[in-house]
Amino acid sequence: MMIDSILKSIDKIPAFPTTIQKVSELLHDDDYAVADVVNVIKYDQAVAANILKISNSAYFGARQQIKTIHEAVVYLGQQQLIRAVQTAGISKFYRNGGIGYVSQSIDLWEHSVAVALMSQILSRKIQAKEDPVLYTAALLHDVGKIIMGEYVHGSFEQIMNRVKLGGCSFLEAEEDIIGINHADLGGRIAARWNFPSEIRDAIAYHHRPDLLMEEDKTNAWIVYLSDQACLMIGIDGGVDALAHKGLADVMTYFNLREIDLEKCFIILIDELEKAKDLIHIL
Repeated sequence: MMIDSILKSIDKIPAFPTTIQKVSELLHDDDYAVADVVNVIKYDQAVAANILKISNSAYFGARQQIKTIHEAVVYLGQQQLIRAVQTAGISKFYRNGGIGYVSQSIDLWEHSVAVALMSQILSRKIQAKEDPVLYTAALLHDVGKIIMGEYVHGSFEQIMNRVKLGGCSFLEAEEDIIGINHADLGGRIAARWNFPSEIRDAIAYHHRPDLLMEEDKTNAWIVYLSDQACLMIGIDGGVDALAHKGLADVMTYFNLREIDLEKCFIILIDELEKAKDLIHIL
């Protein structure tokens, strides 16, 4: 069965980069030592190279060229460094994934970066702070598409017919035709990587946070709203685009008005313009 092949594919996914995990652990302490962070990053050549590239990007606004990891760690600071390290390390999973949902893997990555940035814009609005855990969940919300891509490609016509004729969402059609949906699969991948439940749940329920049984659903709802917002302004994650059931409850859940969302759109467009280097790191 198709679902058996998909679930076996999870075991073939490379382990989540230890560099990101170690740096994140160090940065949880406000009194972290710069030298300790540098020593972790410098031994991962791929992440180190991307950190330097990201540090010199327009998004982080460096006024002079950053040439060493030490300079990058000092310049970026705690919150920005977490974001840079996560983006640098996670990008590798998207290099050849998701084809079937998108024509090029960079399209799925661009959507993922946009949703991650939007999650922080909304978090500042809703929670008056940025949240690195939320950023990770948002950046990885479509990680299930990396494996599902080839199966969706082969079953695309059947899935879309089910959406059009059956009046169901793309997510429901995935389940009917393939046996599992990309959000649920993403949650299982996050579990394999031993992510905490708040990240796993935000990924697994990013289309249906209303179904989440946990008491605190904030991250799942913010990832959901961030995803929908990006779809609404045309930064979609693939062929499924808006073939998902919208949940009007999200605006009420966060006590948001339309004008609040519109202001967030403006900020996102500005941030995406600055974040081109984050997207083209792929």
